Amino acid sequence: MSSCNTCPSASGCTQDSASCMVENNVHNKVKNVIAVMSGKGGVGKSTVTALLAKKLTKLGYKVGVLDADVTGPSIPRLFGIKNGQALSTEYGATPVMSSENIATMSLNYLVDDEESPVLWRGPIISGTVKQFWTDVYWGELDYLLIDMPPGTGDVSLTVMQSIPLTGAVVVSTPHDMVSMIVAKSINMAKKMNVPILGLVQNMSYVLCPDCTTKIELFEKNDIESYLKRLDIELLGQLPMSSKVANMSSHVMYETEIHACMDRVSDKVIEFVNSKKATPVSETKESLNPLL
Repeated sequence: MSSCNTCPSASGCTQDSASCMVENNVHNKVKNVIAVMSGKGGVGKSTVTALLAKKLTKLGYKVGVLDADVTGPSIPRLFGIKNGQALSTEYGATPVMSSENIATMSLNYLVDDEESPVLWRGPIISGTVKQFWTDVYWGELDYLLIDMPPGTGDVSLTVMQSIPLTGAVVVSTPHDMVSMIVAKSINMAKKMNVPILGLVQNMSYVLCPDCTTKIELFEKNDIESYLKRLDIELLGQLPMSSKVANMSSHVMYETEIHACMDRVSDKVIEFVNSKKATPVSETKESLNPLL
């Protein structure tokens, strides 16, 4: 299933094809692959992934989401998908479509009970994530977002070696301990030559319901020196808000959330455009008649 012709990184790739570990489904045409990562669990990677997917879709792009957090999948719930099931076709498994027409793939679509634990060792989990790339019929996408699991272990390494990432968005919170662990994932991406598009700081503050003053939840940290030390850009700060946590219930987002995700999506599009990418959505015919 490998083919340099169908690889999103083909135009700028300098790797020897004989040693490249990337495999592609020849029936897919995925233009850009963006990982949303952190290194730390519970910081809101899945929420940021879903928000970015919805924002890009509203801008007219064809978007898919790959849930790489096999042992803790949350993408189906964030998109309000209940009883989703991935079906098999001659081209591969079909992703489940959200109400916003976003293609999603998660392990929860392959099990009978979403609350059943995944009792697999690392290599099997990594192999499953790889199959979500090679054996799923994504068809034609402008952006495939990968909701990464926490840590810098097997799955993260498999994604960075086996899937042609265009770049990565990092999610963190203001807590000092979290920032230290997130730095590990940033440094991992740099070692694997994955471009870091910037950092989204989640749970940065709450808004006073009476005067809308921003109240910081954690002791103020020196975000500027942190960004400078890691040589990354702050894309935006999200509030701790029930409107983020309840997005699966289609609650209207706050102005601050919209503004933050506008900046994140602008950065992603700007980075992709700098690589002279052409939106697939401009083509007349779809490569995937099933989506």
